[in-house]
Amino acid sequence: MGMTLAQKIIARHLLSGRMDAGQEIAIRIDQTLTQDSTGTMAYLQFEAIGLPRVKTELSVAYIDHNMLQTGFENADDHRYIQTVARKYGIRFSKPGNGVCHQVHIERFGMPGKTLLGSDSHTPTCGGIGMLAIGAGGLDVAVAMGGGPYWLTMPRLVQINLVGQLRPWVSAKDIILEILRRLTVKGGVGRIIEYAGEGIRSLTVPERATITNMGAELGATTSLFPSDENTRRFLAAQGREADWQALAADEDAVYDETLTIDLAAIEPLAAQPHSPDRVAPVREIGPIKVDQVAIGSCTNSSYMDMMKTAAILRGKTVHPDVSLVIAPGSRQVLTMLAENGALADMIAAGARILESACGPCIGMGQAPRTDAVSLRTNNRNFYGRSGTASAQVYLVSPEVAATSALTGVLTDPRDSGTAPVAAMPDHFFVNDNLIVDPAPEGEAVQVVRGPNIQPFPVNQPLKGDLTGKALIKVEDNITTDHIMPSNAKLLPFRSNVPYLADFCLTPCDPDFPARAKAHGGGFIIAGANYGQGSSREHAALAPLQLGIKAVLAKSFARIHMANLINNGILPLSFVRPEDYEAISSLDELVIEQVEAQLENLVRGKNLLVKNLTRDTAIACQLPLSRRQADLLLAGGLLNHTRRAT
Repeated sequence: MGMTLAQKIIARHLLSGRMDAGQEIAIRIDQTLTQDSTGTMAYLQFEAIGLPRVKTELSVAYIDHNMLQTGFENADDHRYIQTVARKYGIRFSKPGNGVCHQVHIERFGMPGKTLLGSDSHTPTCGGIGMLAIGAGGLDVAVAMGGGPYWLTMPRLVQINLVGQLRPWVSAKDIILEILRRLTVKGGVGRIIEYAGEGIRSLTVPERATITNMGAELGATTSLFPSDENTRRFLAAQGREADWQALAADEDAVYDETLTIDLAAIEPLAAQPHSPDRVAPVREIGPIKVDQVAIGSCTNSSYMDMMKTAAILRGKTVHPDVSLVIAPGSRQVLTMLAENGALADMIAAGARILESACGPCIGMGQAPRTDAVSLRTNNRNFYGRSGTASAQVYLVSPEVAATSALTGVLTDPRDSGTAPVAAMPDHFFVNDNLIVDPAPEGEAVQVVRGPNIQPFPVNQPLKGDLTGKALIKVEDNITTDHIMPSNAKLLPFRSNVPYLADFCLTPCDPDFPARAKAHGGGFIIAGANYGQGSSREHAALAPLQLGIKAVLAKSFARIHMANLINNGILPLSFVRPEDYEAISSLDELVIEQVEAQLENLVRGKNLLVKNLTRDTAIACQLPLSRRQADLLLAGGLLNHTRRAT
């Protein structure tokens, strides 16, 4: 029996376990990446491990999230990251060099290698046949130190793409169609591999759009084969030597398969407030548009920008629309400036933002009250734009640019001949904003600003865990709910005590004060709790507030791992209806937690007693011996330091 593409790469990097779905495995990590929103914490954790140098083949620290410098905090964090990178052997991508995923696939990603990133959209590099996985910062810190990355072996899904896209339909519409079919929970516990004759017509930037938004499916990662299109892309980047042909065997066996006819897809939009609320643009209708934002790690490539410029050329943005465009990297921006496309955008009335995450992460460009904002982002969670009343729709660059001209949501197929962007034979290459680390052994002073505060570290789990049910939340609570991410709070990512005062406030403004008043306790949640970003702060802030366990119908993969890494129990109801059996401020207890963790390792349930109602609730958590040891130690950092 042949192997899938993911199985081939995992097999080459397998350190422990068997590649059977549901089994815990450990893999060797070749490359890591961080960005400044999560990087400060990851490097503080790496320093706490106590190693003198990273042990990966390549580690890169990017500055692309916290770019608004309205105070000293962001600039101080950037200086910390630059100095810690110089000391420990990490390359440093300076502000302005571009969004981490766009730059990494341009300059560093390699087919067949493994990449672990402290950003949920790290799977972007799956567009070149790389096994790229998003994780919490602590997992990345351990990987930088040469430690294995542990994960549950996912189920393998093959999506066969047949046919060819029609004019005005793009890769963004492909992934929106997949989200429409599978939902934001459809990829949980799965790796998605793309195959079929349809992939031959998709360039690497188009493939990267699809693998990027695999994160919205909840997938562990997504991959395309490394083929002739991959070779052409890497050759144009001056990196043909990094290419190798990689594909699944013809007789590879998948757990699930799905076939999508590209010719049947039409321009789509994800409606507020979830990436899977997808409908045809024509069906949604010509709603009035106030703002259009083109960019983010999903749709900021050279080819995306060239199509956008072609649509705008010689025209003028509607007077009621604010159009902002953020090229994904300095490479893209420079090429647009040299070939005149940037001038076309500016002449049409677009505002050009720096090459950064910007509006996608809520760092500027918050819409007006009650605005409709069309964005080429990957997420449209409630309040993520910075304006709670805004209605954010996710669309392709073609839909976005066309609608910016008409002033209403517009199906671009009504706009004449579709633009065509050709893959260049040579990309502009200038890596002078990537700073190399100091030679090993050279003395480097790490600079820490006053905003960098000690992060919370849990205590070993023992005895009885008691506390109140401090909050009860619904299904699909995102990390944006748990730890809001906006221009006002992002500068405090290195100050967990400050951030904790905003934990879960979009759900209940009184939650932090209640948690403090009761000395911590439990969170009760619905299905898919913690979907979205890899931000470890969504576990660190609850830890700061004394949260002992989260009881939920189900969890998103990265957040569940982050809770375990920080010594917080992520427990799922054996019977989902038991969610209804707990009310806010019920008194809960997990008796003899050490013994109950052993029960979980043996496949048995854990009992949570509701003292207020005099009931017992059965909970489950597929737990390996290693994970039980992590929890007993109070988290991954404590466990790693003991082993170092």
